[in-house]
Amino acid sequence: MTLSVGESQCEASRSGNAVAAGVPGEDPSGGALVLGIGNILLSDDGAGVKLVAQLRAQLGAQQATFIDGGTLGFTLLSYVEAADSMLVVDAADLDSAPGTIALFEGVAMDRFLASARRRTVHEVGLIDLLDMARLQGCLPFRRALLCIQPARIDWSEALSEPVEAAFCGAIEQARALLERWRIG
Repeated sequence: MTLSVGESQCEASRSGNAVAAGVPGEDPSGGALVLGIGNILLSDDGAGVKLVAQLRAQLGAQQATFIDGGTLGFTLLSYVEAADSMLVVDAADLDSAPGTIALFEGVAMDRFLASARRRTVHEVGLIDLLDMARLQGCLPFRRALLCIQPARIDWSEALSEPVEAAFCGAIEQARALLERWRIG
């Protein structure tokens, strides 16, 4: 990646000169970031990370920049800065039956994250990460949060049955959103 003197990675990504994570060459994804958040050792909490891995396997790595964000927080800022579009996938309390899927786009995502009560264990880190990108003028205009209602958050690498059963629907929603962004 080549940056001009005084050019930030954010400015370079908007001009098409940079690729997420500083990998040289052209960005085959069209600037889309698909970020999975969660801890795979805590059963349904790892749904976001596992779903992003399945999306990458089904769609192919050239369709987006797929990142296992785990619980990394601020270290993900360079990926967000380089993205033109961002889909975050996580387990979240939706006050619904386990396995329920919800998609929040743009300001609806911001409102959901800013709601009075914490809905995910990663919410504070995600809010701070997005605020940092917003302050730098690099928050992707096209952004969405795809959530799955967990059944359990406990020591296990296995997903609960309702969350695992929701994967097909969640993958279809993610695919449709990425396709709409690609066309739009």
